[in-house]
Amino acid sequence: MIIVYTITTIIAAIALIALLLPRKVIVTRHADVAMRPVDVIARVASTDGFQTFNPYCTTDPELKITPFGPTEGVGSGFRFEGKEGKGTQTVTKVTANSVTHLIDLGAMGKPVQTIEAKATDNGTRVTWTVTSDMGFNPVFRIFGLFMDRMLGKTYELGLKNIAALA
Repeated sequence: MIIVYTITTIIAAIALIALLLPRKVIVTRHADVAMRPVDVIARVASTDGFQTFNPYCTTDPELKITPFGPTEGVGSGFRFEGKEGKGTQTVTKVTANSVTHLIDLGAMGKPVQTIEAKATDNGTRVTWTVTSDMGFNPVFRIFGLFMDRMLGKTYELGLKNIAALA
């Protein structure tokens, strides 16, 4: 019986510690590109334009993309299914210098992605940010500790793809 209490205590302690971890996880990367901000935003706000730099298309040639809604702007988006998962990505907001997407990954959550484009002396500084709410699930909170390492390289690739379009 002591073993059962010990194991239960250890599991409870791990769960409590996990709940002390941050609920919100933010991953940000940026790069300078030789494009005008308006051209970056136009590409990001368009379903077809997004596919020209989508890092997942680069890493998964078999990725299935199915567009829905308008071709650009709020409400445009696409369904995706590939080796790293499936879900949808929908444009929820477009401003002069940013585009926000809601990414629906089903049970894995609904991260919000924002890509900003600000003019610099040499072109545009593009900042790609993803914010994920890990909720109260202790496993997700622990998973959140590794998000920057896991997603950072993907967004760096996407930014390199944007730079290559210039």
